Amino acid sequence: MTSPSPRLAGHALVEALLAQGVDTVFGVPGESYLAVLDGFHEHREHIRFVACRQEGGAAFMAEAQGKLGGRPGVCFVTRGPGATNASIGVHTAWQDSTPMVLFVGQVAGDQRDREAFQELDYRQFFGPGTLGMAKWAAEVQQAERLPEYVARAFHVAQQGRPGPVVLALPEDMLTSLTDAPVLPMVRPAQAWPDPQALVELRRLLLQARQPFVIVGGSGWTAASCAALQRFAERWQLPVGCAFRFQDLFDNHHPNYAGDVGIAPNPKLAERIAQADLVLALGARLGEMTTGGYALLQAPRPRQRLVHVHAGAEELGRVYAADLLLQAGMGAAALALAELEPPLAPAWAGQAEAAHADYLATWEAPPVQPLDLAQVMKTVVRLAPADTVYANGAGNFAGWLHRFVPYRALHRHGRTQLAPTSGAMGYGLPAAVAAALLQPARTVVHVAGDGDFLMTAQEMATATACGAGRGSGRLISLVVDNGSYGTIRMHQEREYPARMSGTELANPDFALLARAYDWNAERVEQTAEFEPAFARALAADRPTLLHLKHPAERISSRTTLSAIRSTALARQR
Repeated sequence: MTSPSPRLAGHALVEALLAQGVDTVFGVPGESYLAVLDGFHEHREHIRFVACRQEGGAAFMAEAQGKLGGRPGVCFVTRGPGATNASIGVHTAWQDSTPMVLFVGQVAGDQRDREAFQELDYRQFFGPGTLGMAKWAAEVQQAERLPEYVARAFHVAQQGRPGPVVLALPEDMLTSLTDAPVLPMVRPAQAWPDPQALVELRRLLLQARQPFVIVGGSGWTAASCAALQRFAERWQLPVGCAFRFQDLFDNHHPNYAGDVGIAPNPKLAERIAQADLVLALGARLGEMTTGGYALLQAPRPRQRLVHVHAGAEELGRVYAADLLLQAGMGAAALALAELEPPLAPAWAGQAEAAHADYLATWEAPPVQPLDLAQVMKTVVRLAPADTVYANGAGNFAGWLHRFVPYRALHRHGRTQLAPTSGAMGYGLPAAVAAALLQPARTVVHVAGDGDFLMTAQEMATATACGAGRGSGRLISLVVDNGSYGTIRMHQEREYPARMSGTELANPDFALLARAYDWNAERVEQTAEFEPAFARALAADRPTLLHLKHPAERISSRTTLSAIRSTALARQR
């Protein structure tokens, strides 16, 4: 490979990103990587740097980029406070198994280990490990090795169980000259399941009477999701989606059984508890999906368990399964689709029954004055089929997850952006990223009041970059109940009638949005929502709808009074 003319290492880094197919990066500028910013200017016709308003928001945008595109999302932050602010996005990428690369400016080499201004050792701070934040954390000390490090970062971020990588960039390294050539685009190797293991898997399925499939994790492609659907259809299997991976299987499909997450449909939980075989495809089987490791008891479930996962380190880490298969989802689903099913499976009819139970969860008694179930059903009815839904963390998400049926990835691409890490503030940055990266699609963001104000400043990023001004729309629904609702719910359950630290004083969110040059309306009655949402879909700029909602209606299934009454009765 011919070496290019010497140029700043910061420019070489941008060229290395271009070689990896990157055309958008997110970040907050800092003096520690000015040479890279100059590289973005030099190559501005081919790559854009989206300047965000806080590093946590920038990292969330990069994490959403990794979810949407399947290749690593990219974020740049400066040293010290920039990196620590961004760590929430790195942790989200770790728990969600999302490919991502975070670049952090670092103090110059001649200042290292003196606790210079904003100095940190990022290899220790983000250090890899079973419970770390990154798959790999390194510092590039030689400019000529910069392309090597970038290529390796993209390999590690995508290989096996995907996840985040952190590269620290000393300031003096970035300003030195290098003629190092960039390396070609890297692609992860696909691990195919062992043929003999597939034979054993088929044998276990044929022995089952009440099998159940749980799908989740990352690494799924349009082809593998389509293959998963064929497998479920041929074998007549009920399929549930792991916590916040609802868009891996079409929720309208007759084999769909519902989401296996926080407070699942009781009938779904009972179905999994009574299953004699659980086939987990790509899901880590973490705390949220397993009901605190009780729905599937750790370390040895009552059900037979077949666990298929791309990461060797994940298999057997928590659960002693009956069969372990290391394989990427892009290969595993294709192999499963070729397994020959029985002519008349013993569980025939169970998938249809499970789907009927799921559809029944859509029924809910009307609530006044604002019925969030009807709000979500209206969104589904009016929004395009390929709409992307983004949310952070809080009880408000229960209405979204329960009343919005997600389309499958192989139909429209990812339609769900939600943090399995439970990170508050994720939704708005993720929605802004989706609107910028896929401007033809409508993006609906749903947030609680506490969740929203953690990253509300990224409305400015949307305005500055023109998000939601293409053929698609960017719409934010802010549910305002004046409370950190999830914590208030837990308080009433554990310490009834003893509220502390959960009451919120909120601004007028509609006025706040207008200050950022968004359209905005206040909605207090169910009947007001549909015309307001229709106007948002027709608007030429982003829209925020401020939904006033009583804290008493604390979740999609119960009220604060009911929780308090049960808790007080228990104490007696």
